[in-house]
Amino acid sequence: MTRKQRRMGVIGIGFVLLAAAVALISFALEDTIVFFYGPTEVVEKKISPGTRFRLGGLVEEGSVKRGESKTVKFAVTDLNTSMPVVYVGILPDLFREGQGVVTEGVLNQRGVFEADSVLAKHDENYMPAEVADALKKQGKWNPEDKT
Repeated sequence: MTRKQRRMGVIGIGFVLLAAAVALISFALEDTIVFFYGPTEVVEKKISPGTRFRLGGLVEEGSVKRGESKTVKFAVTDLNTSMPVVYVGILPDLFREGQGVVTEGVLNQRGVFEADSVLAKHDENYMPAEVADALKKQGKWNPEDKT
């Protein structure tokens, strides 16, 4: 074997090992990737119960109901569709009706989103980028509207 052939063999083996490492990492991360959807997308894509994803939109006016202990029920809307959410825990201080919110959890068999985390805006001018993009795509978001 010549020196050039050995070098090409080593480079070839290096590429094969790199491709195998990328494939293994992709396979390992597949279960940890969490997608973001608005309520309309959840209905349109017919997301199956038990699938983990992020649900974002606005907290629907008049929908917040506090239950026993730390249980809170509310609805997330993208101004087209509304989806009921159940969360057990302490909500962020800035959580309130009419504000942007991103929740993470799973959809149950009854079509209720069971959230295990809730993220709210951090100041009066902020809306999560995913929520703003979803509302812009539908033509329903006005950046000048600070309510």
